[in-house]
Amino acid sequence: MEVTALGWTLTIAVIVALLALDLTLGVLRPHAVGFREAAVWSVFYIAVAVAFGFVLAHVSGWEYGTQYFAGYLVEKSLSVDNLFVFVIIMGTFAVPSKYQQEVLTFGIVIALLLRVAFIALGATLLSLFSFMFLIFGLVLIWTAVQLFRHRSEERKVDENFLVRAAKRVLPVTDDYVGGKMVARVGGRRVVTPLLIALIAIGSTDVLFALDSIPAVFGVTDEAYLVFVANAFALLGLRALFFLVKGLLDRLVYLSAGLSVILAFIGVKLALHWAHSDLSHGVPEIGTPLSLVVIVAVLAVTTVASLLKSQRKGSDRKPVRASDGERQPR
Repeated sequence: MEVTALGWTLTIAVIVALLALDLTLGVLRPHAVGFREAAVWSVFYIAVAVAFGFVLAHVSGWEYGTQYFAGYLVEKSLSVDNLFVFVIIMGTFAVPSKYQQEVLTFGIVIALLLRVAFIALGATLLSLFSFMFLIFGLVLIWTAVQLFRHRSEERKVDENFLVRAAKRVLPVTDDYVGGKMVARVGGRRVVTPLLIALIAIGSTDVLFALDSIPAVFGVTDEAYLVFVANAFALLGLRALFFLVKGLLDRLVYLSAGLSVILAFIGVKLALHWAHSDLSHGVPEIGTPLSLVVIVAVLAVTTVASLLKSQRKGSDRKPVRASDGERQPR
């Protein structure tokens, strides 16, 4: 795929403009985000991502357009799973609602910068060593197994090494001091829990990138498509957090569905390596089939989760008095 310098410049300009918009909303106007506002911005970011995909398909062809949409769906679904951890982080550090946007926005900026480094490294390794497709595939299969095994376990922020190190080294105040990350209290400079929460989100995203970057390379080996799929998936994360944080506990099968997707992409990468390095008789899994499988797994996972949650809700309804018994007035 040939991407000109102008193409890269325009893409980065659009992403920077959207990041600036996110920073304006999240940092310069700190406030508690309601459901309606979160829904509007979530639809906006998804619409921008979809519009970009259609423009890309029109310019470069639907082969690359399909790869982009498959990569975007993978990254978006993995980012929803990441929101579970973000909710836990916000609760652990008791971040006030009006400051949660700030933490998320800066966290997204850090995540995007980290992803650029991981994407560049991944693209270089894949271009130099073909067996890296097998390594990435095995990493995804192992991640899928671990995700499925621990799908019901509570995730703990206190086990994060950087968070524990920051608390030991830095003077941390218990107060948020007007939403500042670093403040002066009692004549000395201290950091607030807002900075610790940001460290938790940023460092956790490093772990997320270890499975999300190989996963998107599993549907496309074009570094440009990997970058834009990651960027557009991350850009809508702030609004999506406020939209679904009250609904995350209803997606009970999300981790199981994601483990299936990661395992599928891992097998796809392993087959690609075997087809290229061992024998052309080994079958490969095409991008259109990958897109169908990803959409189908996400649809089944979502519907099954909502039905399960609905049944749980109906089971909790108060029992009515049996026939012949009079209800108390």
